[in-house]
Amino acid sequence: MPRAAGRGPRPTRETGRDRRPTREELAAAADRTIPDVIASGLAVLFVGINPGLWSAATGWHFARPGNRFWPALHRGGFTPRQLHPSEQDELPGYGLGITNMVARASARADELAPAELVEGARTLTAKVRRYRPAWVAVVGVTAYRIGFARPKATFGPQPEPLGGARLWVLPNPSGLNAHFTPETLGAAFAELRAATGAAH
Repeated sequence: MPRAAGRGPRPTRETGRDRRPTREELAAAADRTIPDVIASGLAVLFVGINPGLWSAATGWHFARPGNRFWPALHRGGFTPRQLHPSEQDELPGYGLGITNMVARASARADELAPAELVEGARTLTAKVRRYRPAWVAVVGVTAYRIGFARPKATFGPQPEPLGGARLWVLPNPSGLNAHFTPETLGAAFAELRAATGAAH
C-alpha cells in the first residue's frame, strides 16, 4: 500500500537500527511527518513538540542520539528496559503512546511559529477525545504554554483536563535542555508514573 505523501520509507530493524542518516537524508527530512504510536484507552499518551530531522529521517520518535526520552521512560519505571527508538511499536503493550503537538519535522523546535503550536493544541485535543487516554503528558513546558495559552504553567500535573484526560507537563528530554540531567529527568518521569499508576 503506498505511503502518504511527505513520509519517507519506514525503516525496519533489517535496515540497521543504529545506521546514522546522512546529511542529505536529514536535510530532505524537513517538513516530513511520522506516524503516531497510538491506540485507544492508553494509560499515558506522551506528546512531543514536533519531530526532529533525525526522527523524520528514520520514522522513529525521539530518535536523535542524545535525546533522553527513552532512558527517562525506563528510569521512570514505565518500561522494564531501555527501548531503542526502533522498538517504539512495543509501547502500546505497556499502555503508552507517542504523538506530537505539531506534525511537521524541523531541525529545532524553536523554528515553529506560535500559530503552529496553537493549531497543534487544537488537533491534539481532538485526538485525545478520539483515543481517550487516561493521561496526556506534554513533553516541553514552553510549547504547552504557547499552544494552550497557559503562560504561567509549570511542570507537573495541570489543573485543567485535556479532552477528558488528566494532564501533566514534563521537561523536554532533548539533549539541548541543559536544565535537566538524565537523573532529574528520570525522576520527573517517575513522578508521573507514580501519579498514573502505569508501570510495566
